[in-house]
Amino acid sequence: MLRIAGSRFLSLPWRFSSTLSRHNPLNDGAGVASESPSFSRSMPSLSPFPFNSQLSNIIRGLSLEALSEGHDMRMISGLSATVAAVKNPTLKIIYDEYNHERFPPGDPSKRAFAYFILTGGRFVYASLIRLLILKFVLSMSASKDVLALASLEVDLSSIDPGTTVTVKWRGKPVFIRRRTEEDIKVANSVDIASLRDPQEDAVRVKNPEWLIVVGVCTHLGCIPLPNAGDFGGWFCPCHGSHYDVSGRIRKGPAPYNLEVPTYSFLEENKLLIG
Repeated sequence: MLRIAGSRFLSLPWRFSSTLSRHNPLNDGAGVASESPSFSRSMPSLSPFPFNSQLSNIIRGLSLEALSEGHDMRMISGLSATVAAVKNPTLKIIYDEYNHERFPPGDPSKRAFAYFILTGGRFVYASLIRLLILKFVLSMSASKDVLALASLEVDLSSIDPGTTVTVKWRGKPVFIRRRTEEDIKVANSVDIASLRDPQEDAVRVKNPEWLIVVGVCTHLGCIPLPNAGDFGGWFCPCHGSHYDVSGRIRKGPAPYNLEVPTYSFLEENKLLIG
């Protein structure tokens, strides 16, 4: 900015000197005698610094006012065309159509391409959002090793009547008892009203010969001992809970019967737990 002001400052004296030489009647010897008072009043004053008013206008224009169309941009040396265009905004913009071909808005020849680009971009965005949602949902589902432990197949052909087999399912023991005819009669002869957790034997089994229960005591989570206790079922030595041959609580602090898991018989001698 200082360089531009200096350039204009240096260009002023010769402009004013040439102007004064053309209009000052003192340059003509005969003009001195014929000078009238009205002419002397109209003649600009010859101060030692004739360009003070012009300099103030220059500084004011550079510091406070944007350059307008009326300013002579050629007087400011070093001002590029881009800077001049920025300082002088105008709506009359001329495009060089020699190198750049212009099309009116909504040109039919370009409409199909524009629709193709917009539709393709939206399809890509929708695919990415769908992929992110699927990744998020699948991350919350169970892994393959967990799904493998969700169910358990057990072969029942090797279990003798009156014995109990313990298998592991989902990190918990499961008791599989093959009951005898006597066990089934004893389980069905119990008075339901006398039970702490009333449940009929037929509700707890799908096949009267097979009893499947989770081997966790309902008191504090201990593992009861099979074929023990006062009722021939299970006995928890930790706090003295007794279960009968149907897995129902008969004595001790346990509040509920042994849990019956979800199971089904795939074949006559094949059991699916879970």
